[in-house]
Amino acid sequence: MRQSFLKERGIIDPMPNHDAATRPLTVAGLFAGIGGVELGLQAAGMQTKLLCEWWEPAQAVLNHRFPDTPLHSDIQTLKTLPDVDIVTAGFPCTDLSQAGRTEGIHGKASGMIKHLFELLEDASPRWVVIENVRNMLSLDRGTAMEYLVGEFERLGYTWAYRLVDSRFTGVPQRRQRVIFVASRTEDPRTVLFADHAEERPESDYKDDAYGFYWTEGNTGLGWAKDALPTLKGGSGLGIPSSPAVWVRGAAPGRSILTPLIEDAEEMQGFPRDWTKAALEVARPGVRWKLVGNAVTVGVSEWLGRRLQSPGEYNETGELILPKGMKWPTSAWGNAADHRWDVGAGLWPEQQEYRHLLDVMNPDTAVPLSLRATSGFHKRLLKSRLRYPEEFSTALGEHSDYMQGLVSTA
Repeated sequence: MRQSFLKERGIIDPMPNHDAATRPLTVAGLFAGIGGVELGLQAAGMQTKLLCEWWEPAQAVLNHRFPDTPLHSDIQTLKTLPDVDIVTAGFPCTDLSQAGRTEGIHGKASGMIKHLFELLEDASPRWVVIENVRNMLSLDRGTAMEYLVGEFERLGYTWAYRLVDSRFTGVPQRRQRVIFVASRTEDPRTVLFADHAEERPESDYKDDAYGFYWTEGNTGLGWAKDALPTLKGGSGLGIPSSPAVWVRGAAPGRSILTPLIEDAEEMQGFPRDWTKAALEVARPGVRWKLVGNAVTVGVSEWLGRRLQSPGEYNETGELILPKGMKWPTSAWGNAADHRWDVGAGLWPEQQEYRHLLDVMNPDTAVPLSLRATSGFHKRLLKSRLRYPEEFSTALGEHSDYMQGLVSTA
């Protein structure tokens, strides 16, 4: 067994940490955002000892929601990490995401991850957790992933990652994110690869509502059945904005809607109004960026349960992943061995699903504006994208309805 192979080389401690198994694990949250990782870990029974976040609107949320947790304002001035079990780092995706600048892992924002590795030089957490966008696996031919695993291997960590879809937690948002776990003393495979579930079949989703991004229309739609597409920190121009929803069969004026920010918070697993404190220092639109940048709470809660109580891992089906190959959706490795393609699916669990219109009330949602609707519809008609003709008709009728309101105003 390869686990024995690793233990013989001192990579994984063969002696269980009984103390850590019987007490709540402690957490230091770097790049904390609005606390999606920490809230989920807290729900799994953990205690947050430190938060670090530079952006003032996010700080306002953290101060309001975690009033008893010390908040450091800038990772660049954080000299040492506290003695904690878990260090989390959902570092900025601005330079990695398709909606961002795609400058890469060494861009001005995403490059801040280097400070994590500087801090780990003199720290010994049991676990390190990183979260980021799927595009990190392929951007610049996988350079971002090569940098991350190379740094962990240099520091003597065993690492593993898995791409997961937030819908496995039951939220109606199609959101794929890379969850990366590393440790010097533990086996991260027993955290990330212990759970496997079938992806929810298409027939389980209702066909009464479809999410899409009205800021697209040329090369994509962000189309999602019975769900919102991935909530974003901003459009390609960096403008915070909501997606839209086509309510199939609804009357003109009520068929093309935008969810409320409170709906988006709930679709990320937060209590409604979680980001309201940001209004003390920022405009309302910033809340969309805060929520779009966050980690889905249910994902981090699942992760927290496994960090607290690792499961079993079956090595069957692993394939050697030579350096320089395309990064798969799940893998693990370390400095002393090969890198391995695991082949784990995007659904660790299949929790009870909440349908889109069970979260978003179509009676109180705001109609998409005339300008946004007509602009999107024009781009869509000129594109080569495939879409239901019924959807195009609904967009046209909505535009006519909104134009009538403007004409009679």
